[in-house]
Amino acid sequence: MQKHDLKNKLEKVVVNVGIGRFSTQPNFEDKFVPEVAKELSSVTGQYPSLRSAQKSISGFKLRQGTVVGLKTTLRGRRMNSMVSKIVNIALPRVRDFRGIDTRAIDKNGNLNIGLKEHLVFPEIIPEHSKVNFGIQITMVPKLPIKNNAEAVEFYKKIGVPFKK
Repeated sequence: MQKHDLKNKLEKVVVNVGIGRFSTQPNFEDKFVPEVAKELSSVTGQYPSLRSAQKSISGFKLRQGTVVGLKTTLRGRRMNSMVSKIVNIALPRVRDFRGIDTRAIDKNGNLNIGLKEHLVFPEIIPEHSKVNFGIQITMVPKLPIKNNAEAVEFYKKIGVPFKK
């Protein structure tokens, strides 16, 4: 499938990073959040929006308004480059990667990929990286997909490797 075909078939790619578990560290909003935002923007090519907690939860030591994540929505040219980067570079660099499970596709045909480390992307130099975080990537197709087999076929055309 050509890149221009890919643009017509995928609506968007959403990249999320959850950083709520680091919120108890000192200088969290001054040092940690900007560092994560800088590294995520170097991976995606776009500065992420900050996501804050909607309500306080005492069991998690979470206060309303505290930054708990970052989100970037990619469309067009950036989306195409991100998909090719994920398929051709990032996934092969994941340790013990055997393919994506077909259960990672939801009923709407969205493919959800979770990476435990952001260090698999070529823009990140592990020696210079001060933080280590996971990334969750969601690929949203434009056309409605009726069943899981149709979705698997669609993502295989893009080049996504699935488990055998």
